[in-house]
Amino acid sequence: MDAFLAEIWQSVALTVELASVTTMILLVIGAPLAWWLARSKTALREAVAAIITLLLVLPPTALGFCVLVLLGPSGPGGLLAAFWGERSLAFTFAGIVIGSVLSALPLVVQPIRNAFVAMDDLPLEAAARVSPLYAFITIGLPLARLEFVKAAVIGFAHTIGTFGVVMMIGGNIPGRTKVLSAYVIDYVQASRWREASVVAGGMVMFAFAVIVTLALLDRRCARRST
Repeated sequence: MDAFLAEIWQSVALTVELASVTTMILLVIGAPLAWWLARSKTALREAVAAIITLLLVLPPTALGFCVLVLLGPSGPGGLLAAFWGERSLAFTFAGIVIGSVLSALPLVVQPIRNAFVAMDDLPLEAAARVSPLYAFITIGLPLARLEFVKAAVIGFAHTIGTFGVVMMIGGNIPGRTKVLSAYVIDYVQASRWREASVVAGGMVMFAFAVIVTLALLDRRCARRST
């Protein structure tokens, strides 16, 4: 039991770290991207939106394989990793962060984009006369703050439960890339049903808490709009 608790807590710490880093990156890049998708008039907007949606439609293992190739020694990830003496970004924490960001990007961008689209055009156009950045910072971000919280919760929860992308990119190395969801598969394959039940039960409770949180945020958004 002590060994079980030790490996699970190690995986919990790794998974929470991955979800936290991924969520911060998603908000930093997702908010400007959602703003551009909501306010831009260029034809390129729909192409970018289609690519983002593709990330959601692709099977996680297929997305993970594509990212694995890009992060490998022959891809851009290998060139980047060479700056600090590594051969690739595959099978590293940085690699699974990149995969997790791509996997959750549509789930974070879409609710923020919807919030930007629903905003009144008049104050945005007035602020945009100063600069688009001014309109984004002074009007867009404050009015969409609840959607930001929802997007952060969704991105964090999605990363906590991710498996396919991380498995393909990270290889499930204990203490380095092996996230919590991977242990459910391992325990089932080893017929360790008690341990699998504990981990799966904890993830179910976490998912339920996320659903309740999102429901409360939706109620608050509804009250604000009335």
